[in-house]
Amino acid sequence: MTASNTKPLYASMRSIGAYVPPKVLRNEDFEKMVDTTDEWIVKRTGIKERHIADPDVATSDLAVEAARDAIARAELEHDEIDLVLCATVTPDYFNMPSTACIISDKLGIHNVQAFDISAACSGFVYGLTLAKAFIESGMKRNVLLIGAEKFSSIVDYTDRSTCILFGDGAGAAVISATEDPEERIIDIHASADGRYADFLITPSPGSVHPASCEAIEQGLQYVKMKGNETFKLAVKTLTKDVREILRRNEVPAEEIDHFIPHQANYRIIKAVGDALKLREEQIVLTVHKYGNTSAASIPMAINDIYEEGRLRYGDLMLLDTFGGGLTWASALLPFAGKNL
Repeated sequence: MTASNTKPLYASMRSIGAYVPPKVLRNEDFEKMVDTTDEWIVKRTGIKERHIADPDVATSDLAVEAARDAIARAELEHDEIDLVLCATVTPDYFNMPSTACIISDKLGIHNVQAFDISAACSGFVYGLTLAKAFIESGMKRNVLLIGAEKFSSIVDYTDRSTCILFGDGAGAAVISATEDPEERIIDIHASADGRYADFLITPSPGSVHPASCEAIEQGLQYVKMKGNETFKLAVKTLTKDVREILRRNEVPAEEIDHFIPHQANYRIIKAVGDALKLREEQIVLTVHKYGNTSAASIPMAINDIYEEGRLRYGDLMLLDTFGGGLTWASALLPFAGKNL
């Protein structure tokens, strides 16, 4: 048997895209809905507005718009995509089919593997672990990875503690095989701890609380959150996780071009940034204009700096996220797409 001369394959982020619905819900609008003020919301969250999809728009519709941009920017034909992953907690259908299957059909991508990932706000980075594994094992070459949420479909707009936080949107990336080690996804760390499952939960529908008139009357179809407990654990966990991935890869924090955290709360982002001694220009912020878009948050933020011309080929990104489960994840990777 002769030795193979085949070069190893690496996974790389080849492109990015995003979409938000046109309707904007501003803090002033909430003053007419619940007992709150613009000042109160901005002080505690940093959020000023968020985008909300129309009732007849599904999560898959948001995802398709983001995916089309990502595929076009990767300069691929749709039939070159050989895996579709959708990270979401607001699927088109809670049981089946998967939203990834619906997205694939709407894009005209047929006869390829497609499935959803449920890791809440950590879903996109969790998806990166799968895309990386599929590509580097040689099973796939071009993975369409999407984070998409219609969070307005599970928000109780009479609950001040949650309704001000969330928005709708989608982000997508094409993760492709490359032989260039300089373009590779360097490292990803993802973890979870189910002991804190009740910190962020949508109780129904599911096998614990099946869909019923009683469940609806109790509002179990809406997201519930223990805000203070989640805040404290998020700051502690995110800081520790980022320090570990930087230490493990011997990358000083000052060498990060773009720190792209999950956009849930400005105070969390600032606390983590301060703990890591990151410069203001390193930290990507979009929470003020989109709110918390869960699994869509990080790809939407990447797309923002890409479209602004701030994200260039080879720039080093540090992703960091925390979500229901509880789940958390971080990733270290260069951007391997063409400059806009």
